[in-house]
Amino acid sequence: MSIEVVVPHLPESVSDATLINWQKKPGDFVNKNENLVDLETDKVVLEVTALESGILSQILRENGAIVTAGEVLAIIQITSAEESTPVEPVAKSTQTPINNEDDMPLSPSVRRLIHENGLNPNQIRGTGKSGRLTKSDVLEHINNTSFVTVKVTPVTSETVQTSEPVIITPIESLNPSSSIRPEQRVAMTRLRAKVAERLLQAQQNAAMLTTFNEVNMQSVIDLRNQYKDRFEKKHAVKLGFMSFFVKASIEALKHFPAINASIDGSDIIYHGYYDLGIAVSTPRGLIVPVLQDADQLDFAGIEKTIASFGEKARAGTLSYDDLKGGTFTITNGGVFGSMLSTPILNPPQCAILGMHAIKERPVVENGQIVIRPIMYLALSYDHRLVDGREAVQFLVTIKECLESPAHLLLNI
Repeated sequence: MSIEVVVPHLPESVSDATLINWQKKPGDFVNKNENLVDLETDKVVLEVTALESGILSQILRENGAIVTAGEVLAIIQITSAEESTPVEPVAKSTQTPINNEDDMPLSPSVRRLIHENGLNPNQIRGTGKSGRLTKSDVLEHINNTSFVTVKVTPVTSETVQTSEPVIITPIESLNPSSSIRPEQRVAMTRLRAKVAERLLQAQQNAAMLTTFNEVNMQSVIDLRNQYKDRFEKKHAVKLGFMSFFVKASIEALKHFPAINASIDGSDIIYHGYYDLGIAVSTPRGLIVPVLQDADQLDFAGIEKTIASFGEKARAGTLSYDDLKGGTFTITNGGVFGSMLSTPILNPPQCAILGMHAIKERPVVENGQIVIRPIMYLALSYDHRLVDGREAVQFLVTIKECLESPAHLLLNI
């Protein structure tokens, strides 16, 4: 008896997926619920598992193929492990391999990096739990590689007979007089292509403007320093700055509901809930997981959810439910050292808040020049729906909430 391996139901608004990498070869025995293949969509990487144990008798779609929901990917001949072709026993080694792809499961993001770079996971030392490979382990291994492989075809009679790759030294150590100019052409990932499409859509379809303000972060820093140890001890999560900005943004959105709205054709949709997207940069590109009903979360709930998003993003395990929806977005370029920027809208949302690096600056208080930790804020908005007055007052409200955190605690 045989069964078909099919593309699972894809998330809403996702029409197809790209087959990234087969984890098994024809003739391999697969266990029930074992991952067979990774599929990349515009938003997440999906794993397709075996419904029953058996022999992978046939693969119908190869790596790189574009597939749709319900499409048959492979055929499994149902059988038990005992009925499968016996394998000659292997003498036990006195050394335990650092990483074994069969014994140590790999996350989709790690498997993708290994597949794209033609690496052997057994040659990479894992620093994760129980020696498991992490994405940072693979990236570090790639960065430490001491050579680059490129295909060079100078016009000589020898190249007519061979086209073997030529091993050259790293680009930065090439002789300046060398004629080798290495380059690499790779296909744009689906996520990167989707990001490009949405950014272009935002610029073409919205009357986008940006307004700026600055906030004195001294009160937030003092409050955080005073309670961060007790907060972490009680809630098992660190108290960061993002929870303050989420709370301040919610208060501002309550005062200016148009900024929490969106345009649908000739209609305006005013959202009676606050689903805040938190932009996260990953090796695959920019993704925006969403804090659902953020107004109902306390500081600890916000920090725990954001920490969970970060872990999932690094492991490549964010689900579609983590990414869907969103009425307003916050992006923090300050973690990369950005001083000032104009963030681009995340359609169909009509506004996005940009945070930046905190720097000590001289400011005037009560006629005296003092040094204060200052952060620049930027609010990009769709002028079709949001007036300049509302945008400016929205930022002023956030500024007031952060400079006097009592606004957040007392709901005033």
